[in-house]
Amino acid sequence: MGKADGVVPDGVTVSDDEFAAVAELDPALLKAVRRAAKAAARNGVTFYVNSGWRSPAYQNQLLREALAEYGSEKEAARWVATADTSPHVSGDAVDIGKSDAAAWLSEHGAEYGLCQIYRNEPWHFELRPDAADGGCPRMYADPTHDPRMQK
Repeated sequence: MGKADGVVPDGVTVSDDEFAAVAELDPALLKAVRRAAKAAARNGVTFYVNSGWRSPAYQNQLLREALAEYGSEKEAARWVATADTSPHVSGDAVDIGKSDAAAWLSEHGAEYGLCQIYRNEPWHFELRPDAADGGCPRMYADPTHDPRMQK
């Protein structure tokens, strides 16, 4: 797996279009993340991309690794989705690092339509355009509680 599959080395920011993990994100999501990153930068916070778009092959590799680490499909599913259900494969999710950036986005993300989706993944954000007006929807405990993962 490599850069073309969505693998990102340390230090990749939301502006680094030469990485598929960034360039292949849904354009509306990418625009919102970049707007938020610009605002966060005024507070000295940089948004790094720990993960963004992923190829199905890369997603499957991550799932195999999670199965090996957690020992069961049930436990692995709390952390890694299948290629068929992962919002990373469709370009609809971005994992933001470092912890200060994820915390900033958790606090201010709704202003940009960016919402934390899972309580167990404070780095995982998806676009919810209505959040700017009505706030983010209630978080799921983890992906196993997300109806989108039940395909």
